[in-house]
Amino acid sequence: MKKELNIDNKLHNYLNITATLNNVFKPQNALKKTRIKLYNTLALPVLLYGSEIWTIKAMDARKITAAEMKCMRRTAGYIWTDYKTNEQIAKELKITPILDKLLEYKRNWVQYVNRMPRNRFTQGNETLFLNWQKES
Repeated sequence: MKKELNIDNKLHNYLNITATLNNVFKPQNALKKTRIKLYNTLALPVLLYGSEIWTIKAMDARKITAAEMKCMRRTAGYIWTDYKTNEQIAKELKITPILDKLLEYKRNWVQYVNRMPRNRFTQGNETLFLNWQKES
């Protein structure tokens, strides 16, 4: 339950930041390249911070993708009624989908933890890590 609240809170903050970016840097006034750099610098870290430990369910994945595409459609200059798939927009803007980045973060985190010496863990952290491996 707590992780679900964490994801929902992160999505809420992410949507607030992207709405602010859309209002300040309107697509007709700012270059796509500039908007994408601002998005990568300001919005993505807010959503992805701490995402290494999330258990992503199908509903969470849909919410994350919908939030991402809401911003990316506007950046690309499309409205929601234009028939463009998410993949077409991502390819046009040359961006990596958030879910792919999230999986990469998780892989990197697991590799980092596996490289650590075993005596570095305290009892509580070791239990947390072992439970996380079972979920994966």
